[in-house]
Amino acid sequence: MTHENIEYGRGKVGIRPLFKFRSAKRRPFKPTTQHFQLPKVTGGASALNVEKNQSFSAMLTSNAAAADFMADAAVAQKSRPLKRAIDVVGASAAVGLLSPLLLGLAVTIRATSKGPVFFRQERHGKNGEVITVLKFRSMYVDQCDHSGVQQTVKNDPRVTPIGRFLRRSNFDELPQLFNVIRGDMSLVGPRPHVPGMLAAGVPYEEFDARYHDRHAVLPGITGLAQVNGFRGETKDAHAARMRLHYDLTYVDQQSTLLDIKIMVGTIVREFFKGRGY
Repeated sequence: MTHENIEYGRGKVGIRPLFKFRSAKRRPFKPTTQHFQLPKVTGGASALNVEKNQSFSAMLTSNAAAADFMADAAVAQKSRPLKRAIDVVGASAAVGLLSPLLLGLAVTIRATSKGPVFFRQERHGKNGEVITVLKFRSMYVDQCDHSGVQQTVKNDPRVTPIGRFLRRSNFDELPQLFNVIRGDMSLVGPRPHVPGMLAAGVPYEEFDARYHDRHAVLPGITGLAQVNGFRGETKDAHAARMRLHYDLTYVDQQSTLLDIKIMVGTIVREFFKGRGY
């Protein structure tokens, strides 16, 4: 499936969007309470290139789009030092406050199944660079998929008993606080995907040519897609499409206020209500 021939249809969503947003300049989005209507994609980033034979009005439109893009980039550039400060302070404070929990989970993992406490996996970071992401090991060591292409499914036999608790509560992601302190990740951003991530049975970049646009920012422990219910498997085309849409919306509209809303929403929706598996 190519970027030019993707048609977004209507599909029911079981969870209402957690936040409402202004329409994205490049990716308009109009949610309702039961359905999401997405636009038909007819062009890509090349639309910003001005051809010699364009009319004067078309040239003005292209220049305006480029100016909007540069303005968004300038705003994002100014907010980076603040975002980094929040990441370092927030992640360090969380490690300190949660250290008894982290230690208890580490001991339990080690005592209940053979293998290391941590699971390390290569994933895409900012600008597509490969980073090593930490997680608490939630699977039997001889059944772990280090490639990550084989996605975890409900009642997956590879998951240990303590692993089910970790994944349901999302506590398995807590070691990524160290990734944040190191600078590989942020507290909030699109979730880091493994190289070769599949969407509806095909590589994500073939499913939607905009896929790598999500790598314009640091990946996060949580993101806009996750607090709106799009996490886990991407075997379903609608779920994969919506997950990418929210990632790209975050890239367009990122702000400190939005990050705070996402973090609060994550604590309420994920840690307390336990939607993972």
